[in-house]
Amino acid sequence: MSSMTAPTQAKILNGKDFLTMKESAPTAIADLLKLAQTIKGKMRAGEEYTPLKGKTLGMIFEKSSTRTRVSFEVGMLQLGGHALFLSGNDLQIGRGETISDTAKVLSEYIDGIMIRTFEHEKILELSENASIPVINGLTDLAHPCQVLADFLTIIEIKGQLKGLKMSYIGDGNNVANSLMVGCAKMGMDFSIGCPEAYKPDEKVVAYAQKVAEETGSEIVVTTSASEAIKDADIVYSDVWTSMGQEIENSIRLEAFKDYQINGELVKLAKEDYLFMHCLPAHREEEVTAEVIDGPNSVVFHQAGNRLHAQKAVLVDLMS
Repeated sequence: MSSMTAPTQAKILNGKDFLTMKESAPTAIADLLKLAQTIKGKMRAGEEYTPLKGKTLGMIFEKSSTRTRVSFEVGMLQLGGHALFLSGNDLQIGRGETISDTAKVLSEYIDGIMIRTFEHEKILELSENASIPVINGLTDLAHPCQVLADFLTIIEIKGQLKGLKMSYIGDGNNVANSLMVGCAKMGMDFSIGCPEAYKPDEKVVAYAQKVAEETGSEIVVTTSASEAIKDADIVYSDVWTSMGQEIENSIRLEAFKDYQINGELVKLAKEDYLFMHCLPAHREEEVTAEVIDGPNSVVFHQAGNRLHAQKAVLVDLMS
């Protein structure tokens, strides 16, 4: 692990929420990563660290998840707090209560909300009406907590972010959107190889390219997987069919058939490339077992860092 000291300021994020990478300045992202390393070090050393003692996080899940639920729930427990799992069936949202009313009611009971949902507009409405912190556990537009864990992993192995090249091969989805913006802010080159019909959100691309001009990085969107992956330090993939898109599965399998990350394609990346995947993975679809289970893969190290990165967000927003 590279040596990084804890940030000195009391609060890192300048808003009450953590919704996308766009709202966080590069210095804030760097300081969150420093805090995550500090918290991880305390845990590994067996040091008691419970800044959220007496605090409760409500976790709203309209999309199920392994890593998001377990990491947030365990994170709150280890920080001295408590987490409530709230599915759509557990809340009156499932019976027509408005998001704004739900936000106002939950603000009377708990200290923070993490939501994993579909439309990004839902989290914006929740944030606008809640008086407590709101954390994006995933929407169809963005997945910022995943990117923090990814960056923490890269720093631990490569020792830096700035100047590295990340290549993302596959669907221009929420993970791709957040990685693109995060890379631009941290001075990393980012290239995505995907079919024309599955490119990332145009507004996100335009914003990332504008930021990249300021940080000296490069954002490339191409339909060529081989062009995107050339000389990459990090090779990243995600499933071709995300939750809620199952009806499109056969169409997507055909559209992405030339975008599989396999032993032949990764020869174009740097020899010491890292393979990353936000999981769950479909072996022999978006990535072959040879790659994801090979020596360059860090997917489980990456998954483990969801716990530590999210602890940093929880501590910053809720302590």
